[in-house]
Amino acid sequence: MLIAEDLLLLVFDDVEGKPVPGVQNVEYSLAGALLIELAMLGRVDVTTEADEGTAGRLVVRDESPTGRDVLDDALAKLSTMEGRKAKDAIGPLSGKGLSDRLLAGLADRGILRREEGRILKLFPVTRWPAEDSRAEERTRAELDRVLVHGEDPGERTGALIALLTGMGVVKRVVESDDAQLVERRAKEIAEGNWAGEAMRKAVEEMTAAVMVAVFVPTIVTTATT
Repeated sequence: MLIAEDLLLLVFDDVEGKPVPGVQNVEYSLAGALLIELAMLGRVDVTTEADEGTAGRLVVRDESPTGRDVLDDALAKLSTMEGRKAKDAIGPLSGKGLSDRLLAGLADRGILRREEGRILKLFPVTRWPAEDSRAEERTRAELDRVLVHGEDPGERTGALIALLTGMGVVKRVVESDDAQLVERRAKEIAEGNWAGEAMRKAVEEMTAAVMVAVFVPTIVTTATT
C-alpha cells in the first residue's frame, strides 16, 4: 500500500464511497504523499546548504522504476523540476486525475468497489464504497497504537499522521474519548523527528511543503466565502 492509498481509505466514507464531511485539499495531500514516498524510496531528495549550496531544492537521486505506475509518473514529472523548491512540486503532481487513478487502482485490487450513478438523474457521479476493509483496519489500528496509546510511529505512519494533521482531519479519522489529546499527539509527531536520520531532512522539508500547499488554499477559500 502506498501512503497516498492509506490516506484515501481513511478520508473516504466506507459506505457512501466519497470523502467524509469536512475533508478538503485531498489532491494536494495525495501529491505530497507521493513526494514523501519517493523520498523514502531514495528516488528524490532536497538539498542542504552543506552539500549543495542552496537549501530546500529538489533533486532526483534515482530515476529507476519503482514498480508502481503512479509513482513512476510522479518521478518523471519531478525530473523536469530539479532545482525548484519542494513546495513548487505539489501543484503539478496534484489534480483530480490523481485521486481517480488511485481510487481505480484500489478498486482493481478489490479493496474498493466502483459504483456509477447520477444525481437527480442528470449529473453522473462515481462512488467508491469499501469492498475489503482489512487494509484500512490495519492502518487505523496503527494510528490508534501511536495516537491513542502513545507508542512511537514508524516513518510511514509518521508521514501519514503529518498529512492528516495538515488536512485537519485527525479527529475524524481516529476515534478516542480524548480528541484533544489525540490532536496534540498528532501535532507533536507532525513537527517531530519521526523519520530516520538518513532521510530526515528531506522528508521534513517535503512535509513542510505539503503543509504550505494544503494551508494556503484553505485560507483563500475561507477569505472568499
